[in-house]
Amino acid sequence: MTAAPAVVPDGTETAAEAEDRRPDNWWHLPAATTVLGLIALVVFGLRGIPGAESTFALAREGDLNPLGIVPERVTVPSMPAAIGLSVIALLASAALWSLHARSARPSARVRGGLVAVFALAWVLAFLTWVISQRLLDVTSLLQGTLILAVPLAFGAFSGVLSERSGVINIAIEGQLLFGAFGAALVGSLAGNVWVGLAAAPIMALLMGALLALFAVGYRVQQIIVGVVLNVLAIGLTSFFAGTVMDQNPGRFNSPLKLPTLRIPLLADIPVVGRVLFEQNVLVYLMWIIVAGLTVALFRTRWGLRVRAVGEHPRAADTVGIPVNRTRWSNVLLGSAVAGLGGATLTIGTGVAFGEEMSDGKGYIALAAMILGRYHPVGALLAALTFAFADSLQLRLGTLAAAEGGVSIPGDFLLMLPYVVTLFAVAGIVGRVRVPAANGTPYVKQ
Repeated sequence: MTAAPAVVPDGTETAAEAEDRRPDNWWHLPAATTVLGLIALVVFGLRGIPGAESTFALAREGDLNPLGIVPERVTVPSMPAAIGLSVIALLASAALWSLHARSARPSARVRGGLVAVFALAWVLAFLTWVISQRLLDVTSLLQGTLILAVPLAFGAFSGVLSERSGVINIAIEGQLLFGAFGAALVGSLAGNVWVGLAAAPIMALLMGALLALFAVGYRVQQIIVGVVLNVLAIGLTSFFAGTVMDQNPGRFNSPLKLPTLRIPLLADIPVVGRVLFEQNVLVYLMWIIVAGLTVALFRTRWGLRVRAVGEHPRAADTVGIPVNRTRWSNVLLGSAVAGLGGATLTIGTGVAFGEEMSDGKGYIALAAMILGRYHPVGALLAALTFAFADSLQLRLGTLAAAEGGVSIPGDFLLMLPYVVTLFAVAGIVGRVRVPAANGTPYVKQ
């Protein structure tokens, strides 16, 4: 019989999870950063435009900046700045190699800090190169990032809740789509955006109930169930959008938008003020959910039981934990959270519902969950990473029309978010240990 995984006294890590931190399990990380660092040095630095300058707009008139601590604009020489930032990225990569070679159990915090330094230096080198002889509004870029990250984050949280209990949730795409559909339809019928917000998680619960019914109740192969549910969600919403909503959009599909809630003074802080403190309620809910979910999963009895069900359901059942009931509740809770993410696509941005408007965001949310190693905070950071790539390609598409500077093909810009997703999951994350019983139905004996 397989022994139950040991849990550290604080309940945060199993022995199997600690195995993932061994050096031979993360050699791909310094290898990937070295390759990316060399690309940055050669392409962004050595092959940059000599004599060109890059300008970053950091603050706006009216921001809370009493001593001018944050300059309105920062202009740097493109080529030297990109070379210097690329060298910093390579030094961080070298430190990762050193950590890999010397430490049998490397510190996750040290390793994460080096990755953060590398990522920041690499991104700044890329931005310095790509906006040569142009200006980039950093605040607008970050605002776009946060808006695009919200549906990905809620979808990733849905995946964390389901898969930590042992149920593979491929149906995030369908849950997002049903949430967006429900928010637009019910909100339009009621003429109230808040009613639409309440309807979004309820509609997504339908997808969650079907997933739990077939995956937990009837023990159908969970990946197949998820894919089928995504197709079902696309078909149903497209049918109603084409037959009901398009016939009378004023009644069934009017564009509603959640009001922006501005926190005085904090919203006037340069760079991050408008990004963090001038948003709608869904953004603030995202911060609350990531904090609450992290505490609940790793600091409460409920979270320990959920993780026990996902790791060793037989042992959990032995001590009286209802395995299948726990999985049912987690799948339903996760689908409701994903429904809030779907609401962002309609009432969160003030647009009417459109066919297949989730546009693959559920699958990117699934990648964010994996990149975040099934942890709410990690999933949020991964969602922000993918959203930053998406926001950047939109911003660069506008800059590409300007004369001078570096010219990037539009097709490359369109695939940028997916390239970042691929590199992040395959190159940076590499081997990720999933919950041991994930995808395995449980039959009580």
